[in-house]
Amino acid sequence: MALAKTVYSLLFRRTSTFAVTIIVGAVFFERIFDQGGDAVFEQLNRGKLWDHIKHKYEVKEE
Repeated sequence: MALAKTVYSLLFRRTSTFAVTIIVGAVFFERIFDQGGDAVFEQLNRGKLWDHIKHKYEVKEE
């Protein structure tokens, strides 16, 4: 209960801090969700993406 009261008094009691908390939380969630989605996509398509197979098709110029 003490933790809930502390969080409430620090983050949710005033409208301004509530709004900042929501905005910051949304930015962090978007960043984590985007990186997680990219990681899943890379894992599911391993060996099929250009970054994985470009060494087979690029010609080295000397």
